[in-house]
Amino acid sequence: MTERGAMLVEREPSMLSIGRSVMCWTGNALQIVVDEVCAPIPRRLRGSIRLTATALCDRTFLLDAEGSHRWSPIAPCARIEVHLSDPDLEWTGVGYFDSNTGAEPVEDGFEAWDWSRASLPGRTAVLYDFKPRRSSARTLAMQFDCHGAVEELQIPPLASLPSTGWRLPRRTRADAGQCVRVVRTLEDGPFYSRSLLHTSLLGTPVRAVHESLSLDRFRSPWVQCLLPFRMPRITR
Repeated sequence: MTERGAMLVEREPSMLSIGRSVMCWTGNALQIVVDEVCAPIPRRLRGSIRLTATALCDRTFLLDAEGSHRWSPIAPCARIEVHLSDPDLEWTGVGYFDSNTGAEPVEDGFEAWDWSRASLPGRTAVLYDFKPRRSSARTLAMQFDCHGAVEELQIPPLASLPSTGWRLPRRTRADAGQCVRVVRTLEDGPFYSRSLLHTSLLGTPVRAVHESLSLDRFRSPWVQCLLPFRMPRITR
């Protein structure tokens, strides 16, 4: 997670390179080569990630009333292979790939959001609660089958989650009357958290990847002062 200057970024229709790291589409697979130095404790991160889409979706969803922000679930169902040399790690599993784009900085358009994705037999369920700054809060609840077809779901009720170590609020949605448990917090920062949940959706007990994002926290001066330590900037 290093910000780079324009001279270190190259983009083509099927390829994006940022510094020494590159991602490119080949058929229905996204191949990523990672070559970075971690922060704030410097150490190498090198290896490859291959995401093979089993379903591709060409739909884009508007997230605000003005249409300034869009969400594209590009590969809602996928397999992933990770091969790292630094550190020495390998694994395979279920993958997912999406994109958020906007005509303005995301913190100008939103106060906060909670998002989660769960893999069910032959499909993927996505829940997306977000609060735009200039319109009322909204929720997207949908599932994608193995062909990329989208079906809207009845919105499940809210389920509370414990706050993170940085006291960042978290919440999700799950089947009524079912217990939701945080299995592990994968990323715990002052404005962002990513967690693994044990939950229930569509009558099925599942593991879900969940994220909470507070853009009000992100905009605060004390968080902005911390950002260069976690995300250094190299302009040339």
